[in-house]
Amino acid sequence: MIKKIGIACVAATLLLGCTGNRSDKTGDHLGNIEDGDQVEEASWSVDTASGDLFLLVGTYTSKGGSEGIYLFRFNGETGEADSLGMAKVDNPSYLTLSPDEKFVYAVSEEDGKRSAVHAFILDKQRGQLELLNSRPVNSGGPCYITIDSRGRNIHTANYGGGSISSIRVDEDGSLAQGTLVMSFRGSGPDPKRQESPHVHSVKYTPDGQFLFAADLGTDKLYRFEVNDTPFEGQPALRESSYTEWGVPPGTGPRHFDFHPDGGRYLYLLGELSGEVIVFDYHRGALRQKQVIQADSLGARGSADIHVSPDGRFLYASNRLQADGIAIFAIDQEEGTLTRVGYQLTAEHPRNFVITPNGDYLLVGGRNDDKIQVFSVDRETGLLTDTGKDIRVGQPACLKFAALK
Repeated sequence: MIKKIGIACVAATLLLGCTGNRSDKTGDHLGNIEDGDQVEEASWSVDTASGDLFLLVGTYTSKGGSEGIYLFRFNGETGEADSLGMAKVDNPSYLTLSPDEKFVYAVSEEDGKRSAVHAFILDKQRGQLELLNSRPVNSGGPCYITIDSRGRNIHTANYGGGSISSIRVDEDGSLAQGTLVMSFRGSGPDPKRQESPHVHSVKYTPDGQFLFAADLGTDKLYRFEVNDTPFEGQPALRESSYTEWGVPPGTGPRHFDFHPDGGRYLYLLGELSGEVIVFDYHRGALRQKQVIQADSLGARGSADIHVSPDGRFLYASNRLQADGIAIFAIDQEEGTLTRVGYQLTAEHPRNFVITPNGDYLLVGGRNDDKIQVFSVDRETGLLTDTGKDIRVGQPACLKFAALK
């Protein structure tokens, strides 16, 4: 159940840094982005006919070896990448882009006092990120961020705080004042990992009418209806619409994805159980229909999950033992899964991403400080390591954006 809902504007101190910091808004000094530091940039020109993409990489910076968000140009034909630059920010462990891809939003995964969301302009012509401003999350350990289809509301999943934070986005892409925090109650059977709520991800349904959240600590999925036309100061989510679904005890819900065919299936990955749970989805309602193992070793470290763009295959990453990606074929009539393969990867594949054309799957091996580039067999779904690794310290989140 929801514990509390509160709005707060907190003044905090964060150092900002990126080329051409434009912001003159309050709250612009959150996190640890160093004022005056320049975004490292490469000389390049836009070639819109190549099918290339921007690759944005969020990282962990606390152990050294990484300094923030890294920007690459990824060749969609060869699988090779060229470095373009970097924006300094503390522990930007998850990123999201505005629907028009003009802005990038990143969490700083810190404790409650230093946790923040940062807004950047993605300057595609120059190939760099430019900081707009930052706002406090007002809860501990933000580890996931999402944005609505209009680009006006941002939500973070806060693992440490067991909560969801919501922030409005202004017309210029910057973050408005005022952070709404919704906290939850409950626990699960694992006394070490489920002693309290640990919200791990938040995502809108494909039709944009609902927001779902996965809580590792309580073995639940939460759902809120979207307030389509909120008045000034009203929340973007309807508190009264709160609904929850329980999953098998000890699942530890982490990430989930919808099927690209209208979102008619939802696939949930349990970090602790190593299972994928398949649901029928219709107009905000879920019906569980299958449970299948992604981690057969019981390592209790499953991480990320994605459906291929063509809706034929599902991939789920596992950590801690035999680190790799489980590969499933999706029944096109029922949405159920059949395991067809397993691909070993670099150590600690926390996050991965598939190119929009489905030709490549990129995996962030956090502990090996690299991103692996796998080619995808479009007929079987199986992966082949191309050997074209991208060196980045502690990669934690990978996102693509169109070159133009």
